[in-house]
Amino acid sequence: MEMLKKLLELYFTFFKIGSITFGGGLTMLPILERELIDSRKWITSEELLDYYAIAQSTPGIIAVNVSTFVGHKQAGIPGAIFATLGMISPSIIIITLIAEFIASFDSIPWVKKAMKGINVGIAALLTTTVISLFRKTVKRWWHFILYAAAFVSVFFFHARTIIVILSAVAFGIVYHLVNLKKQGDAK
Repeated sequence: MEMLKKLLELYFTFFKIGSITFGGGLTMLPILERELIDSRKWITSEELLDYYAIAQSTPGIIAVNVSTFVGHKQAGIPGAIFATLGMISPSIIIITLIAEFIASFDSIPWVKKAMKGINVGIAALLTTTVISLFRKTVKRWWHFILYAAAFVSVFFFHARTIIVILSAVAFGIVYHLVNLKKQGDAK
C-alpha cells in the first residue's frame, strides 16, 4: 500500500509539472527545483544538475529523462515508469485535443497572439534558467573557460551539440587525470 501511494505521488507530481510548463526541459528547471528539491526534498540541486547533464546528452526529451531518473531514485523501476507516465500524460492529452481541431486552431487570431505571448514568457524562463545554471556550475576558472569555449563554438561557429558535449567530457577527464597525477607526485 505504501508503494502504491509513492507511485501515485510520483505520477501526480510529474503530471502537474508536465501540465503547467511550456518550452521544453530547460524552462522546467525552476519548476523542477521548486517541486523536487524545495517542496518534496526528493533530490538535491547537484543531483538535478547531474540528471540534466545526462538527460541532455542522451536521446529523448530532457524533462522526461529527468522524471525517469527521479522516479527511479524514489521507487525503482516502477517509480521510473509512473514518473515518466505522469510527465508525458498532459502532453498526450493536449496534443490529442489539438490534433482533433488543428485545422481551425491555427487560423484563430487570439491563439496566434497567445502563442506569441507564450514564446516571450519561455524566453524569459530560459534566460532565468541559464543564469541559474551558470551560477551553480561555473565555480572555478577552468569552468568559465569551458563555458566560454562551448558558447563560442555553438553561437559563432554553429558546432554540433554532440561535439561540444564530447569535448567537455574529454576535457573533464583530462583535467581529472592531470589532478590525480599531481596529487600522486605530491605524495
